[in-house]
Amino acid sequence: MKKKYLYILITYIAMQLSVFIGMPLIGFAGIFLFHIEPAKMEILATGIWVVFSFFVGLIIVLLLLRKVKPYTKVEQGEPMPINQAIMWAIGGIFIAFIAQLIGVYIETALGIKPGSENTEQIMNLIKLFPLVVLSSSIFGPILEEIVFRKVIFGMLYNRFPFWVAALLSSLVFSLAHFDPMHIILYATMGFTFAFLYVKTKRIIVPIISHMMMNTIVTVAQFKYMNNQAGLFEWVHGWIGGFFR
Repeated sequence: MKKKYLYILITYIAMQLSVFIGMPLIGFAGIFLFHIEPAKMEILATGIWVVFSFFVGLIIVLLLLRKVKPYTKVEQGEPMPINQAIMWAIGGIFIAFIAQLIGVYIETALGIKPGSENTEQIMNLIKLFPLVVLSSSIFGPILEEIVFRKVIFGMLYNRFPFWVAALLSSLVFSLAHFDPMHIILYATMGFTFAFLYVKTKRIIVPIISHMMMNTIVTVAQFKYMNNQAGLFEWVHGWIGGFFR
């Protein structure tokens, strides 16, 4: 494995684990130095550390990527012209939503109820600490596409066919969201973003699609409904309107 890619994986894992140190420290400082109520400080500490850790993690990862020579088959391929890549980035938003719908239908057929606990927790945190939307809509998608598509999928794709590399990286992507009940849902998204990456040879394409998808979901959650089951009904109608 390329050393810088290993450092990126270590950075991402450290960022995820830092919550066990960073949040208590911020909470302690808020309660004992600024005399903030413990219940309120718990919310503030969670929000502050989520935004801070994702931002710092992203900066470190981007610095590690500077002047990195092409290492994977995808990186060594000819990038799609920028005007076409932009169209794929926009179209990728719809593809991602369709993939999610397929994932929901499969899970429903298997008896799994719609509604992601991970998404619900993020939405509740955004309601209490709105700046968290920076992590869910900007920092998070950029980091995840670099880690799970550029690094993990890219290295697997060097050794395995697309569907094997996409499946394995998508499973890791699913498990990283700590929502094992909806592994199929996250896997369909992982396949979608891997396809966009290979198709365009530009990591910015799945990044844009991922960012816009998360942003639309966040806005829809706040504006139209209170649960993710309702969200998918809205998305189904929204996408279906383009094919009537």
